[in-house]
Amino acid sequence: MEEEQNKAPEEQTPQEEKVQEQTSTPVEEIVQDQDSLKFANRIDLSKLQNAVAQIKSELGKIIIGQEDMIELLIISILADGHSLIEGVPGVAKTVTAKLLAKTMNVDFSRIQFTPDLMPSDILGTSVFNVKTSEFEFKKGPIFSNIILIDEINRAPAKTQAALFEAMAERQITMDGVEYEMQPPFLVFATQNPIEQEGTYRLPEAQLDRFLFKIKVNYPSLEEEIRILESKHQQKNKDVESMISSVLSAKEIAEYQNTIQEVIIEDNLLKYIASIVDNTRTNAFLYLGASPRASIAIMDASKALAAINGRDFVTPDDIKHVASPILGHRIILTPEREMEGFTSDKVVHQIIETIEIPR
Repeated sequence: MEEEQNKAPEEQTPQEEKVQEQTSTPVEEIVQDQDSLKFANRIDLSKLQNAVAQIKSELGKIIIGQEDMIELLIISILADGHSLIEGVPGVAKTVTAKLLAKTMNVDFSRIQFTPDLMPSDILGTSVFNVKTSEFEFKKGPIFSNIILIDEINRAPAKTQAALFEAMAERQITMDGVEYEMQPPFLVFATQNPIEQEGTYRLPEAQLDRFLFKIKVNYPSLEEEIRILESKHQQKNKDVESMISSVLSAKEIAEYQNTIQEVIIEDNLLKYIASIVDNTRTNAFLYLGASPRASIAIMDASKALAAINGRDFVTPDDIKHVASPILGHRIILTPEREMEGFTSDKVVHQIIETIEIPR
C-alpha cells in the first residue's frame, strides 16, 4: 500500500497540460485580456494614417510650421466639410491650401473673388450654339473637386449667395436644371480679418456652411528663421513641382466612409449636445449654434480619432475640434464684445463648465 501511495503521478499528455494551463489562468488576467480586446482597433486605420503622414511630409517640404492649420484641413477633407481660413496676408493661407490640393490627384480650381465678380463667373452660363440653335450650359470653375476661393469676403452678397446651394447640397440649379458636383467637392476659402475696405461681411447663413473657421497666426521666431533658410535654399525653384500626389479621388471617398465607421459612445454624443445646447442659453452669447454644429463636432472628432490611430472618439477629440467649429457659429452680446471677450474664449469657458463623461 505504501508503495502505491508513494508512486509518482503519471506523466500528463500535452493536451492535458494545455487544459490545465487554461483552467489555471487567473481571473484577473482574463479580465485584462477582455479589456485590451475592447479597446483594440476594430477598424484597420493603417492605410489612412500612412496617407495622412505622407501628406504632412509632402507639405513639410515647403510649409514651415502651421501644423494646426494643416491638421484641421486634413480633418475637413476626411469629414467632407468646407473650411474658411482667416489670417493676415503672408501667413501661407493660400499656399498651404493650394499645395494640399496638389497632394491629391483630383481637379483643382482657384477663384479670386473681386467686387465685380458675378455669380455666372463662378457657376457658369448658358451660351447659344449656332450649329444646334440651342443654348448650352458652360460650366464655371466651381465644377471641380478642390476649390480655393481667395478673399471670399471681397465679392458682393449675390455672388457669395451663389455658393450656398453648391456648398450645402453639392449641386447647383441653372435654368431649372440641376447639376451635381462630382465627389470629392471641397471649398477652401481665405479671408483677411484686418482689412475691411471694399469687403462684404459673410452672413451667418454662409458661415454655417463651413465646417471649420481656421485662424492662422504669425509663425514663431524659430519658425521664421527656418522659413528664411528654406527660401534661401530653394532659390527660384518651382515649389509646386516638389509636391507629389498621395491620394486619389477613390481613396478619399474610401477614407471618408471609414471615418463614418469610427465608434462614438452615447455618453459622448450627450457631451457634444450639452456643449452646443449651452451656447443657446449662455448669458454671454446673443446667438447660439445650430444642430449642424453638433453634427460637425461629431464628424470632425471621428476624423481626428482616426488620424491618431483610434477607431473610437475620446472627450479630448471633441474638445480639440470644438473651438474652430463653434467660433464662427456664435455671436457675442454687445456688452461682452465691448469688454474684449472673444468667441474662442467663450467656447473654452463652456467646455470647461460641461462635465466630461467618464
